[in-house]
Amino acid sequence: MSETPDPLTLGGSRDFTPPMNAVLPRRRSQAWTLANCLTYGRLAAVPVMVGLLFWPESIPARFSAFAVFAAAGITDYLDGYVARTYAQSSALGRMLDPIADKLLVAACLLMLVADRTISGASTWAAIVILCREVLVSGLREYLAELKVGLPVSRVAKWKTTVQLLALGFLVAGPAGETILPGTERIGITLLWLAAALTLWTGWDYMRAGVKHAIEDPR
Repeated sequence: MSETPDPLTLGGSRDFTPPMNAVLPRRRSQAWTLANCLTYGRLAAVPVMVGLLFWPESIPARFSAFAVFAAAGITDYLDGYVARTYAQSSALGRMLDPIADKLLVAACLLMLVADRTISGASTWAAIVILCREVLVSGLREYLAELKVGLPVSRVAKWKTTVQLLALGFLVAGPAGETILPGTERIGITLLWLAAALTLWTGWDYMRAGVKHAIEDPR
């Protein structure tokens, strides 16, 4: 009696064992994308700028601090643009980007208050901005536990732009006065405008956070 052929062997022998020397394609690390590198640069700019502001009366130090701050501010726009345009968005970038922004703003405000570029009643504008940054960080941490995002509003983007402009004028300070008289006055005016927008956006974020907290069934 003839033996029924195995259907798996019809048409020749088939070896289903994967070759031992198969090489899987290596996945490129998301840590070193261009977008993330720009964020790293902004983080690295913070101690450099702080160090330069330890000599507030030095015109070269002020110009250098302004150059570092301006470069960091530009990367704040570029890293988001690059991430969106070239599909380089990553969890690491989403974590580090707001941290870099807050460190840059907080360090600037502290150094400018310390050297009395920001003084008197204008100190309250700096306090409002710092308190808002702490508030938003706390809300984001709480809402992350609820798997709820806290989107950036259009007004918040305007606030960030005005805030960066204000700090740029104030970081330039005495050095800026040699080129554009009234530099510090412009910076203080923009700082108060940023503080007003900060109160507006802070209230919006706080209201959203309280709403989710009330509706949380836990």
